[in-house]
Amino acid sequence: MMKIVFYGANASTFEPGLSEQLHMPHEITVISDAAEGPGEADALAAADVVVGVQYQGTGIRNARLFQLPAAGYDKVDMDALPAGCAVCNAFGHENAIAEYVMTALLSRHVPLADADARLRRGDWHYWAGGPNGLRTEMGQQSIGIIGHGHIGKAVKDRALAFGMKVHVANRSPIEDARVTTHGLDALDEMAGEVDVLLNTLPLTDSTTGMISVAELAALRDGAVVMNVGRGPVIDEDALFAALEDGRLNAILDTWYVYPSQDDPNPQPSKHPFHDLPNVTITPHMSGWTTGTIARRTATVAENVNRLDRGDDLINLLKGAR
Repeated sequence: MMKIVFYGANASTFEPGLSEQLHMPHEITVISDAAEGPGEADALAAADVVVGVQYQGTGIRNARLFQLPAAGYDKVDMDALPAGCAVCNAFGHENAIAEYVMTALLSRHVPLADADARLRRGDWHYWAGGPNGLRTEMGQQSIGIIGHGHIGKAVKDRALAFGMKVHVANRSPIEDARVTTHGLDALDEMAGEVDVLLNTLPLTDSTTGMISVAELAALRDGAVVMNVGRGPVIDEDALFAALEDGRLNAILDTWYVYPSQDDPNPQPSKHPFHDLPNVTITPHMSGWTTGTIARRTATVAENVNRLDRGDDLINLLKGAR
């Protein structure tokens, strides 16, 4: 029997339903982010498997697996984990994020809420045949997707289904005749050809600030910048400066400042993005659905079962198979 610890509030979301998916019974404990409750530090030190989204180097002693119930691993200090501890992540969020992207973009062309509010007042502004209520179509737009991973591929398929012209920038070559491809070293070139620039990349040393002054300046007037990857992939100062004059628009779901124990409700940046009328801001919600939780819980269970059997782990980031 292994000892499994769900470490922190985020990780605890994935505990319900896990035991039913395990091939063997194991001891499961849920602890707080601070690991300061009665017995929590001991449970963390004794754990064979730790499920968590962050770790900065205190408390884990014997774990053979650190399992992220998430894709991003920029908040995990890999070197602080015990020798021989494998690190794996989980996906399953791509469908939810793709739906968020399509909804956010569609809302710019299909103003349902505004049409509803107007008609309740007897205002037929959008009626077919009226001279002033013509809408645009998302299918007339082009989108540049940065990254061709799980999220990028899911957005690409949906954008193509809506008739959008799709560009993709990726580090490795892409074999897809339906899209125009670019290297990550030519983001400004792609930016100049699209109506929507979408970041899906995770945060690493090589992606931090990848989208900055040159890429934003290359965008056409009225273009939309979207971020569902990680906030700092787009340079914070450059993005605010590019949006402040109103030339561009933005839909931002990933940020530079997040809630903490000391400040549970911060503004998401040092800059007042929330004051800009050309920006839609959401609280890193794009992938947070019941479907994502179910798929990621299944991934956690699969890796616990594999570890117990001695089989290769899936989504391995670090450690021997």
